Amino acid sequence: MGLQNTLRALADPIRRDILSLLKTGPLSAGDICSHFSVTAAAISRHLSVLKEADLIRDHREGKFIYYELNASVLEEIMLWITELKGDKDDA
Repeated sequence: MGLQNTLRALADPIRRDILSLLKTGPLSAGDICSHFSVTAAAISRHLSVLKEADLIRDHREGKFIYYELNASVLEEIMLWITELKGDKDDA
């Protein structure tokens, strides 16, 4: 995982909305598509970008692919931002 890929993935509002949907648990690509007014191909591309950034994982069940949040990468980003912010008491 590269920080640049992760931040690029998070820059898009649709990808952020997909991550928010996945907070509640795994969803199929069709379930995710039903929440947006863009093509299935566009959602598929967004899912690919999120996977490349390691923000989501997928697994196959029969003919369906389910996507789930990879919270560990989000935790790493939050730690990095916290460190970047610094402790105001040190000033």
